[in-house]
Amino acid sequence: MAPRADRRAPSRGVEWEFERLVIPRDFSRSFVTRLLVDRAEHGGWELDRVRVSPDGTRRVVLRRKIIRFRPPVGLQPRV
Repeated sequence: MAPRADRRAPSRGVEWEFERLVIPRDFSRSFVTRLLVDRAEHGGWELDRVRVSPDGTRRVVLRRKIIRFRPPVGLQPRV
């Protein structure tokens, strides 16, 4: 498996971080399910896309929101 994280341009005020996984056909379906559930529960990822190639390789794209802290208007530092 080779994870890779990307970022896409913001759309409608939401910014997403993406991680691409390539999972070989050697892994069972139940193992892949446990792997993805673990990433969702502990890493905050959600499933964006799954592609299964003819040779059985799974290409999975996970995404999660990038949360940026913006201080309230009255608490912004003065320049």
